[in-house]
Amino acid sequence: MIEISNICKSFDGKTVINNISSKFEPGKTNLIIGASGSGKSVLIKNIVGLFRPDSGDISYNGRDFINADNDTKTEIRREIGMLFQGGALFDSMNVEQNVRFPLDVLTKMPEDEKMDRVNFCLKRVKLENTNKRMPSEISGGMQKRVGIARAIVNNSKYLFCDEPNSGLDPQTSIQIDRLLQEITDESQITTIIVTHDMNSVMEIGEYVMFICNSYKLWEGNNQDIIHSGVQELDDFVFANNMMRRFRELS
Repeated sequence: MIEISNICKSFDGKTVINNISSKFEPGKTNLIIGASGSGKSVLIKNIVGLFRPDSGDISYNGRDFINADNDTKTEIRREIGMLFQGGALFDSMNVEQNVRFPLDVLTKMPEDEKMDRVNFCLKRVKLENTNKRMPSEISGGMQKRVGIARAIVNNSKYLFCDEPNSGLDPQTSIQIDRLLQEITDESQITTIIVTHDMNSVMEIGEYVMFICNSYKLWEGNNQDIIHSGVQELDDFVFANNMMRRFRELS
């Protein structure tokens, strides 16, 4: 579990994150949604330690992250997997090398164990026998799946995903959503996903946080979101005509 309490962050006197608290539970797909510039990406960067909040607390399974010593912070960071927007694969490395990169950097695992783990993760994301292919030789959806394999290869306890469906067609987006949900459930990891995709929210949003103008305005699940009673959230959700039709039918 990841717990955040009263997180605040400002840049050049402008408040970007204002007093946000929440709990992100293991085995659940936790989604953070909001318009561009709402503060959700800054919140994630605070949680993973890329930024230090001006005030507030962050803990990983009861371990204070902000004030931890270097050894504890290193331990926690080794437990974090990241799926970056666009996949962020190394163009000069093949699929196998991309996936095993965290093992090479963060572990002293023997070579045969590394390969076993790489092949296990590639199989889990249904990319067997793609080891030697280059990122330029595979589709955008396959690149995202390679990114997921790389994010979980080190037996991550915490998985952060930044816009995992950006640039993907609707069918591939559904496949990525379901894959993330399956991995989260199977491994009981704590998964946090930043997204604009309301289809993802309705498909896998077991916990949803809505951020608007630096504040958390609502939290709940995908069953409750269409009747939230929060005007800003309604405006965000039902900007999509399909979602308006969904509410009319529900």
